[in-house]
Amino acid sequence: MKNTTLSLQEKKQKNEKITMLTAYDYSTAKLMDSCGIDVLLVGDSLGMVMLGHDTTLPVTMDDMIHHAKAVARACETAMVVADMPFMSYQVSVPEAVANAGRLIKECGVAAVKLEGGADVCPQIEAIAKASIPVMAHLGLTPQSINALGGFKVQGKDRAQARRLIEDARAVERAGAFAVVLECVPAGLAALITELLRIPTVGIGAGKGCDGQVLVYQDMLSLYPGNSPKFVKRYADVGSVMRSAFQAYIEETRSGAFPGEEHGFKIDDGILRELRQGCGAESL
Repeated sequence: MKNTTLSLQEKKQKNEKITMLTAYDYSTAKLMDSCGIDVLLVGDSLGMVMLGHDTTLPVTMDDMIHHAKAVARACETAMVVADMPFMSYQVSVPEAVANAGRLIKECGVAAVKLEGGADVCPQIEAIAKASIPVMAHLGLTPQSINALGGFKVQGKDRAQARRLIEDARAVERAGAFAVVLECVPAGLAALITELLRIPTVGIGAGKGCDGQVLVYQDMLSLYPGNSPKFVKRYADVGSVMRSAFQAYIEETRSGAFPGEEHGFKIDDGILRELRQGCGAESL
């Protein structure tokens, strides 16, 4: 059966961990879905890992729709959530509802995710009232990277911690069905998880959350550069791919590839007739 907001809520009640990964294309999403992942997030992180930007800020609605369509087509059991990109919901409540509706209607995803706490509760409430499930996102919110002054852990001092708790309660009251906690101290994330009725999904927020999410390029060593502290490298797929690419280049240049076993045959008699008809016999 397809995972839904209700099945995620049941997992929290039963103390069963929620599994979530990012996905941006059909083939990768198909593999993840076949493994039994609970949720696939079409994150605006695609701006960095797929499109080569330095931040998520340049990502557009068209970018999100293009990738979300592909992921949604791949999934039989995973719940697909699509990020609302920067400035697709901040301008006004009606625009937020319209853009959330586009992601649901045009892509076939089951829910949308947006960043922010009490300041975006009017948007969350309006989108939820339009029968569109909303996942909130607190802590390190990449779309606010300029305001936050960089990629920094959030909630370490008393004032920030209290604000995060207040924001978490606010998004729950506004109608969010779950909340991502990013780069939040583990103890604080565990407290928020205890206080909320809705599930929490952590990324760099410790094991006390109801679930975990990672960017799949990070956990497979596909993204260049240093990975964040909270990432566990489950496989060095990047090295395997590089070796395969290098082997292909070398074999193509040397003539080792393609071999006879990789080609298709034509009857020798037909080939002789063709050569004669083309005058190739005299060459």
